[in-house]
Amino acid sequence: MRHTLALVIAGSALLAGGCVSSSDIDGINSKLTQIEREVVDLQRVSSTKQNVETLSTAIDSHMATLLKAEADMRLTLERLSGQIDQLEANLEDTNYRLSQLSQQMAATNQELKSFRGSSMRSSTGGPGTEEAPPPTDPQALYQTAYNDYLRGNYELSILGFRQYLESFPDTELADNASYWIGECYFSQGQYDQAIKEFDNILSSYERSDKVASALLKKAYAYIELGQISRGVDQLRNVIQNYPGTDEANLARQRLQEVS
Repeated sequence: MRHTLALVIAGSALLAGGCVSSSDIDGINSKLTQIEREVVDLQRVSSTKQNVETLSTAIDSHMATLLKAEADMRLTLERLSGQIDQLEANLEDTNYRLSQLSQQMAATNQELKSFRGSSMRSSTGGPGTEEAPPPTDPQALYQTAYNDYLRGNYELSILGFRQYLESFPDTELADNASYWIGECYFSQGQYDQAIKEFDNILSSYERSDKVASALLKKAYAYIELGQISRGVDQLRNVIQNYPGTDEANLARQRLQEVS
């Protein structure tokens, strides 16, 4: 490009009527070199400017993404804060209800102690005794009787569960109360009485979830009494009528032991 321009310029000079010296050509070449440098510089500046614009666009895009993420995070934090506030409110309400329940249980336990004391004095013929009023909280009465069972206080547990059945015969836990009375007798080795209680489950609470357990423990009681054949019949009854249950699995194990 440079040589072409030089020839053009030299030719123009000759046509203009003068002769061109080598120094003139060198000057022309020098000017062409300067022009080329300026062109390269312009191209470099233009390329750099385009890169800057591209980078600026990318930065703007990233900034927009970050701002959106920040906004989403703030919204999430606000929602979490609201949920935490709700949980704290629920916890306070739960603590309040637990406090009320604890007070009710304490009051019911006191009533039950008074009732037990009255019953024991009556059984010994103590003069001047007065019958204590029946408990007013079925859940607390049931729990107290069940706790006595867990502690091995079977007589007190039987007394509590019978009081529950007398005071609250139509509640959802009535069948459970009757079942645990049978368990108390069984644990004391009073197998005949236990069988009677388990039979009461079968006749009075046919749809109870305790029926399978009552049948199983009835079978155990017969076996403990030495009435193996009757016990085996009850075990097979459990396996046939309640397949797939824990009671059926226990019945199979006990059946293998006595067969």
